[in-house]
This record gives sequence, structure tokens and C-alpha cells, in this order.
Amino acid sequence: MIRLLASVRDEAEALAAAAGGADFIDLKEPSAGALGGLAPARIREIVAVLRQVRPDLPISATIGDHAADELERIDEFVAAVGDCDVDYVKVGVAGGNAQTQRALLERLAAPVPAVVPVFIADRGLDFAVVEHACRLPFPALMADTEDKRAGSLFDCVAVADLARFVALARRAGKLVGLSGGLREHHLPNLAALAPDFAGFRGALCEGTRVATLAPAKLARLRDVLQVTVQAEADEVRLG
Repeated sequence: MIRLLASVRDEAEALAAAAGGADFIDLKEPSAGALGGLAPARIREIVAVLRQVRPDLPISATIGDHAADELERIDEFVAAVGDCDVDYVKVGVAGGNAQTQRALLERLAAPVPAVVPVFIADRGLDFAVVEHACRLPFPALMADTEDKRAGSLFDCVAVADLARFVALARRAGKLVGLSGGLREHHLPNLAALAPDFAGFRGALCEGTRVATLAPAKLARLRDVLQVTVQAEADEVRLG
């Protein structure tokens, strides 16, 4: 089963997403960019509310959008977000060259806090960097996009390359997630790729991704995702 990651910006959205069946709650501010970060104080408040209602629900939070060479700023934000009782800290891997990105990954590869590198794939994936991440002790890897107006992850990265990304992460024993402008019509492609989780924001909102999360949209997307994944599994089984 592909688990559904819902990106939320406040307590009301977090509780609605949890009640609607989200498997992961991801804390971010969508109006501040692809991985727009919330203030640590807000993260703590949302986490405290969620832990009371659903202590079992995994929670991640982003640190904001930073280029790969902003190492000291990234360190500061990772430490601050990691101190907010979240399970995972999401850090974008974007900008710079492959050497800069590898240096960032090595700097992030500590057991505490648990960092999830998010490969910003608007211009494709650098598999040398992805393979480097696979050799480091990250619990999960993700692919996402920065410019949501340019289309979805599937508009930026070939399905074959996404399949390779999923396979590399899984072979390394990591969870793997896909995100980036994903909508209901992308679910068959997601089912075929079978990542461990898929991240959504715009598809859960009334309007654009900066609008308010709509519980009915989340519930429908979760139901359709389950049906689509089961249909793909049945097709594979029957051959």
C-alpha cells in the first residue's frame, strides 16, 4: 500500500488530515515555497496537538527552501526543527553542483535528528548524488519539485527515472516517497511505481496549494489511491 502524506500548515489542517486518513503529516507553509518552513514555535504547537490525538502518526517538518551550499544556515534550521518533537526533518537537495550536494548529504547524515533528503527534480535527478545518499544512513529519500506552476513531478522526470529512483532507495533499505504537484490523475502512475508514500498538497485543497485543506478531497484521494493500488496489484498478479 502507498501511504498518503498530507502537507498541512496549522492545527486545524493537521487534525483534519489525521481524521481523513492521512498516513503521514508533513508540516510546511505552502505560501513560502516548495519546502516552505513554519516557525519552530508553530511546529511545536501543531505537534503537541497531534500527539494528543494521534500519538502513532508520523510527523515530518520542512526547514524551508535553501541552496545546497548554505550549510551553516541549513545546520541551524535542521537543529531548530529537529528540536520540535517531529519524527523526520525534510531538507531539500537543490542548487549547486554534484560535489556541493554530496557535501550537504554527508553533513546531514547523523542519526539525530532523522533527516529525509528531498531531491528537487525540476531539472531531473542526478543519480550519482542519489546513489551517494543511498550509502548514507538516512531513513528515507524523496523526490519533489520546486516550481509547482510548471506541472507535476511526472512532467519533470521520466517515469523510467522515477522507477530507478524508487528501486535505488528500496535496494538501500530506505523508505521512498514521491511528491510534486501530484493530482488524482497521477495515481495510476504512482501505483505502477509503488513508492512507500506519496505527498500531496494542492490536490487536497479547495483551489491552489496555498488555499485551505479540504477534508473531503483528502478522503476521496485516499479512497481512490487505495482502489488504484489494489487494481495495479491485481493486474500484476494476474499477469
